[in-house]
Amino acid sequence: MVAAPASRPVAAAEAGLSLSFRGVSHAFRLDDAPLPVLEGIDLDIAPGDFVALLGPSGCGKSTLLRLAAGLDAPAAGAVLANGAAIAGPDPSRVLVFQDPTLFPWRSVRDNVATGPQARGVAVQAQARIDAALALVGLSAFAGAYPHQLSGGMAQRAALARALVNDPLLLLLDEPLGKLDSLTRLAMQDELLKLWQEAGYTALLVTHDVEEALLLANRVIVLSDRPARIKADIAVGLPHPRRREDGEIVRLRHDILAIMGYGG
Repeated sequence: MVAAPASRPVAAAEAGLSLSFRGVSHAFRLDDAPLPVLEGIDLDIAPGDFVALLGPSGCGKSTLLRLAAGLDAPAAGAVLANGAAIAGPDPSRVLVFQDPTLFPWRSVRDNVATGPQARGVAVQAQARIDAALALVGLSAFAGAYPHQLSGGMAQRAALARALVNDPLLLLLDEPLGKLDSLTRLAMQDELLKLWQEAGYTALLVTHDVEEALLLANRVIVLSDRPARIKADIAVGLPHPRRREDGEIVRLRHDILAIMGYGG
């Protein structure tokens, strides 16, 4: 089931980068034997797209994010950003994990400033740090410490730490997976707003079919390990979307059937 990508905001198309996987296969070593994780992944993501990855646990979704971030190199094939092979990490490609991983001894502002400080540009980036805090609604908590934050606030701080680098590609590895249901709903709205305002390309790993349909322009369904692409589905609905929308309900049913949960 393959469909053309849905339209995306003009601002996002101008700011994000393109991402391509060309015949990507990967494996890990387990007990001195190869454990295939990805097999023959071919995928093109246009600048400014918001794409969600769905699939069984352990099928290789997070591995795709690590390859796109440049943290790992594929065993076969190539991963390209704006047409150039990814050879390692770069501030233009930022990975946000399920856990906020904030430094407990640093204030929220100092956590957000980690990237600029590591690059030696913290002094010049003061306004950008303030802007990132404002973008996620944490200006009033700049002096707070991680233990003083709720789960949603801590995840917003992690997003601000990523956004302060002005990424062209934001890689999201189940960033809402450990939040309670009400906070998760609020953070879904935050992620959508940030994508619309900041204009980056987004690649989201999630196990929540409804979350994927509410946020993404495209939903990629992966098979069991070693992962192959089973479906590439366009979500041609404007934002904001409603959970009870008939098209959302239909697509959710179709995707669950593709994943083996039909009926």
